[in-house]
Amino acid sequence: MKDRVVFRLVFRSFVNLILSAILALISVVLLYYVADFLSRNFYQLQFLRVVGRGIVDIFPSGLGIVFLWVAIFMVYFFILQWMLFSYFDSVNETVRRIADGQLDMNYQIVVKQSSTFGVIASNVNRLSNRLHVALEDERKAEQTKNELITNVSHDLRTPLTSIIGYLGLIEQDRYRDEVELRHYVQIAYDKSQRLHELIDDLFEYTRMRHDSVILKRETFNLVEMLGQLLVQYHMPLQEVGMESKLDSEVTSISIRGDAAKLVRVFENLISNAMSYGKEGKFIELKVKSTGKEVIVEVSNFGDAIPAIDLPHIFDRFYRGDKSRTQWSGGSGLGLAISKSIIDKHDGTIEASSDSERTTFRVTLPRL
Repeated sequence: MKDRVVFRLVFRSFVNLILSAILALISVVLLYYVADFLSRNFYQLQFLRVVGRGIVDIFPSGLGIVFLWVAIFMVYFFILQWMLFSYFDSVNETVRRIADGQLDMNYQIVVKQSSTFGVIASNVNRLSNRLHVALEDERKAEQTKNELITNVSHDLRTPLTSIIGYLGLIEQDRYRDEVELRHYVQIAYDKSQRLHELIDDLFEYTRMRHDSVILKRETFNLVEMLGQLLVQYHMPLQEVGMESKLDSEVTSISIRGDAAKLVRVFENLISNAMSYGKEGKFIELKVKSTGKEVIVEVSNFGDAIPAIDLPHIFDRFYRGDKSRTQWSGGSGLGLAISKSIIDKHDGTIEASSDSERTTFRVTLPRL
């Protein structure tokens, strides 16, 4: 809705014009009667009658009275217009001081609702707030970029240093026998795989964050997909001495989304549960349908996530009190990528943890 400031300003000026004319007329009449009363009752003030007649007689045909009225009218009109525009001058001065850096960007001007320029002051406050938020977002983006570069450089350098070190030993023939040579080659290969995984995750995270990934949406049975996923993890779970269970209220829950991307989400959650919930010996997947949403809970019964780390586990490369990748996947990006995928599916992902269990809860819209 338009504020119609110009209309209100013109209307207020017109009102001031009429009001000044009326006040000037009243003032002329009051001046006449007051001067007449004072000159009649006080001998010392008889000069007022003379002054008044002099003003009237200066101009012919009673124009002296008109001249007096015009003079008083101009005084009143100037005062009323000054009162009208003085607040605008205050607003302008505040904006100037904000622009010069003398005041904070989010400084709030006092809004006078009774003033015609109160709407302008309110809009300036809104503009200041938006500029402040934009600048804060820009600072955070710059800080995030710098942190990302620092963390990526650190994580890339660690396996790369190992690869160079072991390849250097091989190149200099600093090994005792073929067994040790194969050991060095295996370590270099494992580190290169780790480096490849990190680079892939980094590219995936960047693509997800910059909306360059187009989801291949299709309709599929979420319960069936999770069941197949647990079958694939049957052997890996046995190798670490763990068991799994899928608990679902129904055998079929249809959702529409990118099945491959969602598989990656649950692979990350199951892998985390295997890595950090070994002591609990058990992983539970529970599926619940709540009207327009489906909730998937992935729980393990190992060590709890520290309360100080819990709000930050979906941040990429989060550094907690323990190992910085303890609860964020092997590359430090697993949960961050998972959150980006779920966000693109208009869902949510959250975590809770206590001494009994750690649960990652994924909520997705269903058909």
